[in-house]
Amino acid sequence: MAIVSSGFSHDNSSDAKRKSRLVDPSSLKEDSKIIKEDSLRPKSLDEFIGQSALKEVLEISVKAALYRKEALDHVLLYGPPGLGKTTMALVLANELGVKCRISSAPALERPRDIVGLLMNLQTNELLFVDEIHRLSSAAEELLYTALEDCRLDLTIGKGTTARTRAIDLPRFTLVGATTRPASISSPLRDRFGITQRFDYYQLQDLKGIVERTASFLGLSLIDDASLEIARRCRGTPRIANRLLRRVRDFATVKQRMNHIDVSLVDESLKMHRVDDRGLDQLDRSFLSILFNTYEGGPVGLETLSAALGEDSATLESVVEPFLLQIGFLKRTPRGRILTLEGQKHLLGA
Repeated sequence: MAIVSSGFSHDNSSDAKRKSRLVDPSSLKEDSKIIKEDSLRPKSLDEFIGQSALKEVLEISVKAALYRKEALDHVLLYGPPGLGKTTMALVLANELGVKCRISSAPALERPRDIVGLLMNLQTNELLFVDEIHRLSSAAEELLYTALEDCRLDLTIGKGTTARTRAIDLPRFTLVGATTRPASISSPLRDRFGITQRFDYYQLQDLKGIVERTASFLGLSLIDDASLEIARRCRGTPRIANRLLRRVRDFATVKQRMNHIDVSLVDESLKMHRVDDRGLDQLDRSFLSILFNTYEGGPVGLETLSAALGEDSATLESVVEPFLLQIGFLKRTPRGRILTLEGQKHLLGA
């Protein structure tokens, strides 16, 4: 399986507005570089750890497509960042034995961008488009006939001299990935034959991912060191791998590469201010202001934003989701409320 990059770029506009965080699930340049260098990505569905229900559905679809010698139905993968949507697209291409061409919606600003991409596809190839909810309306309209009828309808000329030219395309598979499925227009969403959600990973699956990555990096994790990293990665493989690399740095300096235990993991991640529940300093500051200044709430988002000196959109989209997920925070019409579990964590920290 070959990977062909076609203007693939992550959107960094939101990243520029917030501080770099070790526990941010968004992709960083370091993540892509390390994955490429160390070949950490799984190559097959068997190697892909976790997401068992999703894998079962995709495995059946892949085997059926291979049996019929057809292109796989178009696939929409959605869920929070860092859970493996891009990796799954590469796995699907590998299982099908075809090239994977990679792009992202922000890189397909003009109609000619997507036209060039589609016209270079070969039979049964896979096209992966990240952040597909950000496609322009012009690009979407070109995709409609391409996905449904394997045809491009292009308008040549202007005014009274304009004419439509139809260009046949080979059968191909579009794999779209998004963190915001509700933002995808209904006509585009309806053209995906397979739609699957990525969920946060179970603890034992994360432990397996950490151990697999450690073996690629030549690290020796003993006792429950891998489990300790898994507990702190917020259910996200990308964060788990990032935390493991910080532990590797610490172990290298301490000359303990062959003896990474729970105490070393704890010492390393505490230095990075990541606690035993995966909360970092910004998370704890958010909870502390709620608890100490506003007696647990309710407090309005703008008030918290001013108190922390952080943009309200950053708090809402980056900080709050995980705190809500683990039950430390509640959103109410009157504002944010710190839960009893959140209070216990603060008092025990």
